[in-house]
Amino acid sequence: MLAGAQILGVMASTPERSRQVAEDWGVEQAYGSIDEVAESKAEIVHICTPNASHVPYAVALMQAGKHVLCEKPLGVSLEDARHAAQIAEDTGVINTIPFAYRFHPMAREMRARVQAPEFGAINLMHGSYLQDWLLNPRATSWRVDPKAGGPSRAFGDIGSHWCDLVEWVTGDRIARLVATTSITIKQRPASTAATFSAVQSDAPLVDVQTEDTALIMFRTVDDVAGSAVISQLSAGRKNRLWVEVDGMHQSAVFDQEQAEQLWIGSEAGAQLLVRDPNRGSAEQRRLSRLPAGHAQGYDQCFENYVADSYAAVDAHAGRGDGPDGLPTFADGARAAEICDAMLRSASSGKWVSLG
Repeated sequence: MLAGAQILGVMASTPERSRQVAEDWGVEQAYGSIDEVAESKAEIVHICTPNASHVPYAVALMQAGKHVLCEKPLGVSLEDARHAAQIAEDTGVINTIPFAYRFHPMAREMRARVQAPEFGAINLMHGSYLQDWLLNPRATSWRVDPKAGGPSRAFGDIGSHWCDLVEWVTGDRIARLVATTSITIKQRPASTAATFSAVQSDAPLVDVQTEDTALIMFRTVDDVAGSAVISQLSAGRKNRLWVEVDGMHQSAVFDQEQAEQLWIGSEAGAQLLVRDPNRGSAEQRRLSRLPAGHAQGYDQCFENYVADSYAAVDAHAGRGDGPDGLPTFADGARAAEICDAMLRSASSGKWVSLG
C-alpha cells in the first residue's frame, strides 16, 4: 500500500467472496468472519462495509486491541455511534473516520485563513453538497435501504461531510437547527447496485423511505447563522461540495470540484489561491504531495487520510508525533448527532437543539 502497510488478509460479504477477493488482490489470507479478523495478527483494520455493520465490527475489533479505520457513517443510529465512540475511548486504540475532504490541502488553507485574526469575526456559513447519481428513477443502491444504509440517505451520506467540514474549518459548532427533507422519487427498484454505477434495474419497485434532498438552517454555539442544501438529484452536479464562510474582513470558499484553488474575497476584490507546496499554511504545504499545477485530487485525500491514520498508530506506539486534524470516532458520533437532529426537526417541523 502507498502508506507502507502490508495487507495480511481480506474479509468480504461471504467466505466464498473473501476467497475470490483475496485471489484477485494477491492476498494470502481470506477471513470467513469478523471473529477471524479480530483473532488475526493484523495491527490495523479498515472497515469498508455497508453502514449497518460498522458499529458491531468496529466494537469487536477495538475490544480485540485492533486500531480501526472505519468508513462513515460510524453508526446507523445516534445510540450506536455513541457506543462505538465510547468503546474507542475506553480501549484507547487509534480510531479514525474518513471525513476525507479535510485532507484536501486547500481545505487546510481555508481553515488556517478563516481562523486567522485578519479574516475577522465570522458572520455567516453557507453552502451545499449536490450530486445527481440517483436522478434516474430506475437507479438504486444499498444506501437507499434504511436497513443497510440507515434512516437518512442524502444527509447521512454527504450532508455529514458538509457539516464536519464547516465545523472543522471554523472551529464553531452547530447548536440548533431546523430542517426539511424531500423524497421526490417515491419508488425505486428493490435490487441494489454499486454506488455511482448509474445501473438501471428492472426489478420490482418498492417504496423509498430515505430522503433525496435535505435542507437545514442553523445557528452555532457562537450564534452565527448558517444554511446548507443537500441533494442527490441535482442534474449535472457530480460531487459539488461548496462551503463558504463570510467574515467581517474576508470571505473564503472551498469548492471540492475545483479543489486546487481557494477563493478569498474582500471589499477590495477577490483572488484565487492555487495549491502550492512552497506557499501558504504549514498544513497545506504538508499535504501537497505534488508540485503546483499538477492536479491533486480526491484519491490523494484518502491517501493523506490513511497516511495520517498510520502516523497516529506510530505515535501511539511511541514512534513520532501524531498528525493534526485527524477525524476520530468522536467526530463520527458528532455527525450522527447532527443527522439525528436533522431527522427529528424534519419530522416535527421545529427547531432542534444539539447536546
